[in-house]
Amino acid sequence: MDRRKSLKAMFAGTVTSGFMFTSCLTDTEKSAETTTPVAGDSEEASGYGRTPEEAARDKDLMSTTFFNEHEMITLAIVADIIIPADETSGSATDAKVPEFIEFIVKDMPHYQTPVRGGLRWLDYESKKRFSTEFKEASEEQRLEIIEDIAYPEEVKPELEQGARSFATIRNLVCTGFFTSEIGIKDIGYMGNVPNVWDGVPDDVLKAHGVAYDERILSESIKPEERNEVANWDNYNPEG
Repeated sequence: MDRRKSLKAMFAGTVTSGFMFTSCLTDTEKSAETTTPVAGDSEEASGYGRTPEEAARDKDLMSTTFFNEHEMITLAIVADIIIPADETSGSATDAKVPEFIEFIVKDMPHYQTPVRGGLRWLDYESKKRFSTEFKEASEEQRLEIIEDIAYPEEVKPELEQGARSFATIRNLVCTGFFTSEIGIKDIGYMGNVPNVWDGVPDDVLKAHGVAYDERILSESIKPEERNEVANWDNYNPEG
């Protein structure tokens, strides 16, 4: 199974992000008040059910910046290594995952140190190995570093700090991607979508010795009208 299929399998049973967040929290952190991250500014997202207080907090968070330009570039590179574009879907940056993480680290400050520390560790390790920052390294050099910290069971002791930070970043990238419009489509999650119902199958009706009468077929089973709102103004119970 390739990396992308593995990540999709992780989310096959759920498209909510709560378990990704709470799995990284201590008991103290779990009791802290948090809000649901959103994409875009608070005015664009005004219809997603925020209270006035929550909307004001979102606006306040979005008015500040945590990551600098260098960190955002590095974060984008790492995000696309974790979830690259493929033949069916876009990449993590196409889903605006770096912007999502920028919001999250302000909304949930306990992520700030591990994420920023992880980005700095990548630069440190890249300079040590290749005499250049991570964002300036070649694709092969970047992957060499990531491969060394991506699999916890195989990480060397001297790389454990980088591996822990990378695990946090990877969880946030996956959460951001698979709760985005692009990611949900990539999973194939349909959600609460109405189906076309054209009645009980004929073989089932015959097995029970029943059948639809012409009135039901003509008035009640009309798939082409499934998107119309029911209107009983002209209903005649007598037919």
